[in-house]
Amino acid sequence: MTVTRQQVIDRLSSIKGPDLEGDIISLGLVSEIFIAGGKVFFSITVPASRAQELEPLREAAERAVKELPGVKGAVVALTAERRGGMGSPPAPPQRPPQVQARPPAVPQGSHPAKAGVPGVDAIIAVASGKGGVGKSTTAANLALGLAALGLKVGLLDADIYGPSVPRLLGIKGKPEMTEGKKLKPMEAFGLQVMSIGFLVEEETPMIWRGPMVMSALRQLLRDVQWGPLDVMVVDMPPGTGDAQLTMAQQVPLAGAVIVSTPQDLALIDARKGLNMFRRVEVPVLGIVENMSYFIAPDTGKRYDIFGHGGARAEAERLGVPFLGEVPLTMDVRESSDAGTPIVVGAPESAQARTYRRIASQVHESLQASRMTGAAGPAIVFE
Repeated sequence: MTVTRQQVIDRLSSIKGPDLEGDIISLGLVSEIFIAGGKVFFSITVPASRAQELEPLREAAERAVKELPGVKGAVVALTAERRGGMGSPPAPPQRPPQVQARPPAVPQGSHPAKAGVPGVDAIIAVASGKGGVGKSTTAANLALGLAALGLKVGLLDADIYGPSVPRLLGIKGKPEMTEGKKLKPMEAFGLQVMSIGFLVEEETPMIWRGPMVMSALRQLLRDVQWGPLDVMVVDMPPGTGDAQLTMAQQVPLAGAVIVSTPQDLALIDARKGLNMFRRVEVPVLGIVENMSYFIAPDTGKRYDIFGHGGARAEAERLGVPFLGEVPLTMDVRESSDAGTPIVVGAPESAQARTYRRIASQVHESLQASRMTGAAGPAIVFE
């Protein structure tokens, strides 16, 4: 049985609005409803000052929709952004909130820590300032490199708009539910893996605004039965938007790895990503120069297609570790397309050794940061 938009609307009409006045449909609080693969996505507009107080309203709406026949899951977000919900005319747009990273008002190290993800010891983000630089390939091979060190590793595909981890790891199927009503991670090559790509069809576009993205990320973090894991690698979407800020706000990131190509345009965007993590006081574990050079398979001649050494020079200029150069090779591309990353598909290759060296450096940085006991950032929304 396939659930329809009208069925969802009818069910949500039974949910009382804030202060038990009317219902959330007639009050115009529900956004457009998106349905894909039996999953239902929408947001509820509430005053920003009452978001925490009205969390039970969100939970009630989510439960109501999940009870509908044909519904396999629901992602419901609370948002203060008014976009003209069903049943009422749109209100004037509000000024978007300003996000600032401020020092804590209490002595360093004594402010309340953000809640971690149960079962996960450390979380690192793999990010880039722009798309097309091989970030997801790097994240997958970094996770496998950490696993090769004997660590228990998870890989979270947080690229909501363009999830590619299922294809990179050759994983098919849908995750199962545990008795505790949480999603069970998929598994591949010894990794625990979760992606929005497991929940919707590969060709379904995720046409979402920021609040929906943030809610989906929270559920992929909190509503999945992770662990026990030594490290979770998070493949971030490109750029410096909602997803990155959500990760910095929701969980204590142990650090971030920035991926760039050597060319100047990519480095400009990589610099933005690096500065964003610095601004919210997330340690930058280093920069990876991907597609650093190309070796022709027939002649062995080297070509610096995108230039060379730009990421190393940028790392030195900014005072962060340079983690390594990953060449552009047919092997990496073919193994990624085949769902067998190079670290497991050709473990003795030069490319696999490079990824494992990067993983070793990241692991050493994580151990060093634990020794210093650095405190997490304080993120303030105004």
